[in-house]
Amino acid sequence: MIKIRPAITNDIPRLVTLLDALFSIESDFNFDYDNQSKGLELLLNSDKDFVWVAEVISTGAVVGMCSIQTMISTAEGGRVGLVEDLIIAAEYRQQNIGSTLLAESIKWSKEHGLKRLQLLADKNNRAALDFYKKQDWEKTQLICLRFNLELAPKI
Repeated sequence: MIKIRPAITNDIPRLVTLLDALFSIESDFNFDYDNQSKGLELLLNSDKDFVWVAEVISTGAVVGMCSIQTMISTAEGGRVGLVEDLIIAAEYRQQNIGSTLLAESIKWSKEHGLKRLQLLADKNNRAALDFYKKQDWEKTQLICLRFNLELAPKI
């Protein structure tokens, strides 16, 4: 039996372990325990972002997570959300936990007046892409580009 609940600071070590598994299949990111811990702490201390966890009731083990990070969209004329880091521990997949985490995140987003949710998924992660399609997420014509400020030449 699984319960979905807000993440707390004590969850960070387990969430970092989940991020390690996620980043192992996302070639654009490198795992760094300290960076991931800092990022999670920032999310948990944010008053506009949220992290959900899936916890095994009998053991208290955290086996999944999903975060919503908010921003303002000029296209929507309001706040929108970015679904980040939806990951379920391998041994708990195919048990509807991802769908439940995502549904709870959507509910939270509606309650907080967000107008749209979006996410990024690795183009080679067929399981994730199939999952999102099954959840009625649509592909867009946009592509993701990034600029690493830490590697940029000094101006």
